[in-house]
Amino acid sequence: MNRCDGKIALVTGAARGLGAETAKRLAQAGATVLLTDILDDQGRATADAIVDAGGTAHYMHHDVTSPDEWQAVVAEAQSRFGGLDVLVNNAGIYFNRPIADISLEDWRMMMAINVDGVFLGCQAALPLLRERAGKWRGGGSIINLSSVAGLIGAAGGTAYHASKGAVRLLTKSVALEGAEGETKVRANSVHPAVIDTNMGRDLVSQFSTNLGVSDNEATEMVTMLHPLGRLGVPSDVANAVVFLASEDAAFMTGAEVVVDGGLTAR
Repeated sequence: MNRCDGKIALVTGAARGLGAETAKRLAQAGATVLLTDILDDQGRATADAIVDAGGTAHYMHHDVTSPDEWQAVVAEAQSRFGGLDVLVNNAGIYFNRPIADISLEDWRMMMAINVDGVFLGCQAALPLLRERAGKWRGGGSIINLSSVAGLIGAAGGTAYHASKGAVRLLTKSVALEGAEGETKVRANSVHPAVIDTNMGRDLVSQFSTNLGVSDNEATEMVTMLHPLGRLGVPSDVANAVVFLASEDAAFMTGAEVVVDGGLTAR
């Protein structure tokens, strides 16, 4: 039996990177997956790849900052698949600049996608998750992608770190609310370090620009921040998400799962 057999999962920001790998791993573990993103061509291609590999998946356009689009997405999960057991709030953006150089517009954009999107997702999905929570020993499962940036600070990272810190504590509060009543919904956050994705490469590129070094030098410097001596890969994080979605994590809620190659151990 696969770890997520019979479960219905929604993954935001699933067109590429961590979201795409997470959707694929959940499908491999037996889940039916609804993928959402604003990158429609890539999102449809990822869903098609899951179906071609023998899984069950569907893609839907979705701006996570829109309450109306969240309602449409959860309605699609209900009508197409029969409900929802797992929500993975993965969609997010990143930029790195000193606080003096951050416009209020950019700050609000960061918060709208990285924080409002998670809040709206938890709010919209909780009723559906509760409806099916009784099917599982561990109830429903919300998994919010935070970051090591939600655990520690860094010069130049004010907006991003603030947004990911908000996700960390939002998750703990949702976990306590989800534990109320007879049908339980667990909520946990995942905290990756630098992962070899488009966003991870953007981080390295900004590191290169800020320090005035080559991309290769910047990559080596960022890599060595991780005691294990490598950058993470999407499957490192996706496997942690599958664990939290599964019954293996039935007694975990309000937890921070750190997937960082030892970066925060220093």
